Amino acid sequence: MIKCSECGYENMDGLDYCDGCGAKLQAAAAGGESSAGGGSQPPPTPAESTPPTADSEKPAEEAKPDEQAPAAEAPTAPAAAAPEAAAPEVAGGAPFKAKLTIVRGGRQGQEFPLDQGNNLVGRWDPETGAFPEVDMEADDPEAKISRKHALIRIENGKITVEDIGSLNGTYVNRGPRLQPGTPVELQDGAEVIVGKTFLKLKVEPIS
Repeated sequence: MIKCSECGYENMDGLDYCDGCGAKLQAAAAGGESSAGGGSQPPPTPAESTPPTADSEKPAEEAKPDEQAPAAEAPTAPAAAAPEAAAPEVAGGAPFKAKLTIVRGGRQGQEFPLDQGNNLVGRWDPETGAFPEVDMEADDPEAKISRKHALIRIENGKITVEDIGSLNGTYVNRGPRLQPGTPVELQDGAEVIVGKTFLKLKVEPIS
């Protein structure tokens, strides 16, 4: 079995995409989480703290009276303060919201809001119980859209679409059929075609 690093779904060996969410499985395979592996390695144990020594427990009063403290050194100028590290970027902070709207085929005008991260485009799968974020079940009576058709991802302020091995292909702006596993960046107003359904991307800035 291959465990998906995105949703944790256990997939059969030999699959390239997760049956649960449609994400690529290469990352999980590279991490060693496959059925061939004997199991995950135990996390490294933290280094044990050094037990206090007898000298460290002696009270200050036990210092020998005949030992004089070293002469105090002349005060030196304070060291220049180290520059502050830049604040880390907030994860998932895309400055916009995006949605897909059906413009041809299916229920015209039907909208599908897109979430940060992975958005699976397809149809509900009764065998795996996978519910795509963009579920075209009610808009594809001829079943031209694969159950796991394409993957739209919002990450680092960019929106991309990737065909994940669909039967009838994925097209952007009526260009050539996308090669499976090759993401293509989308801009506001882009047209995405899956099966016989035409979708339009709308991107709105968050005020």
